[in-house]
Amino acid sequence: MSRPIIALDFPHLAAVQEFLKSFPAEESLFVKVGMELFYSEGPTVVRFLKDQGHDVFLDLKLHDIPNTVESAMKCLAALGVSLTNVHAAGGIEMMTAAKRGLTAGTPEGQAVPKLIAVTQLTSTSEAQMQNDQLISVSLAKSVTHYAKCAAKAGLDGVVCSAHEVRQIKEATNEDFICLTPGIRPKSAAVGDQKRVMTPSEARKIGSDYIVVGRPITKAKKPYEAYLAIKNEWNGETVDE
Repeated sequence: MSRPIIALDFPHLAAVQEFLKSFPAEESLFVKVGMELFYSEGPTVVRFLKDQGHDVFLDLKLHDIPNTVESAMKCLAALGVSLTNVHAAGGIEMMTAAKRGLTAGTPEGQAVPKLIAVTQLTSTSEAQMQNDQLISVSLAKSVTHYAKCAAKAGLDGVVCSAHEVRQIKEATNEDFICLTPGIRPKSAAVGDQKRVMTPSEARKIGSDYIVVGRPITKAKKPYEAYLAIKNEWNGETVDE
């Protein structure tokens, strides 16, 4: 079964450890470590999660000059994460450098982590994009353009809203990864996300990975919430 990625948006390692007590010790999870947790704990939290048998998506969204990003990726590659990312807005040269650094920094005998690019954040509306970023094209066109740039740079895929998956696959190829945050069961609050879908909707539209945070981490029974979303994501329940 394909696992939803759990966003570990916690302030410190102790909170992560407490949260994981809700899960069976033998349950191998796919988890996301973002800026808050990584800036608080650094590589220690990634090593802890790896030691517990979990796969890690290191969500730091690197965006800097190519040389800096390349050097940073060499360091991150040594942590053994499964997936990491950059901002597509950094450009093709920067993304190419990121891929080069990630490959160079991966220890011999280990798989090179998948590298994906953020297109437009799922918290960004079309009006905000046009007003704040001065991008005059539609949101859909901007996202597709960024995806094509990421593919040209040799990246494995993109972070995008589930609403944009189909057009991205058509503009690149069916194997191009579309990782979609902003996934919410029908009963969950949307929060600060603008472009959301349910797990079953994301499955039907072709998302390769989904990221779910608060509907699991804030649930009274996190493991039960996780299993329900996992089952729906794998088509074992139907969300009509």
